[in-house]
Amino acid sequence: MSSIGTTAPAARAPLIGRRVLVIEDEYFIADDITRELASLGAEVIGPLGEIEEAQRVLSACTVIDAALLDINIRSSMIFPLARELKARNVPFVFTTGYEKASLSPEFQDVPVFEKPLDLPAMSRSLVGMILQGGAA
Repeated sequence: MSSIGTTAPAARAPLIGRRVLVIEDEYFIADDITRELASLGAEVIGPLGEIEEAQRVLSACTVIDAALLDINIRSSMIFPLARELKARNVPFVFTTGYEKASLSPEFQDVPVFEKPLDLPAMSRSLVGMILQGGAA
């Protein structure tokens, strides 16, 4: 039997069984991110567009495999939630309109994807982080 034209399920949907938190306040970007992650098999938590709501969800969720965080949510910075994710050893990436140089030193190791987003590159980064099992 030939394997030409077939792809292993894990390669088609590498995030099956993985929960990814999405915090993004721009509707169309949030929708694009959610569709991209769902196409990879992820269970998307969110998208959430308010810091307070995101904090409640983060406090209630015991299992989060990765997160995607917009740095600026309705004029509030996401850094307190990012610190909590780091403390929980949850890998994450930032999305932003800002340059990476504007991040404080504690977040210099976190991948940053500038808007407009390169969704495939962002997804590859998240998949790699999840599969390596490491936090940002």
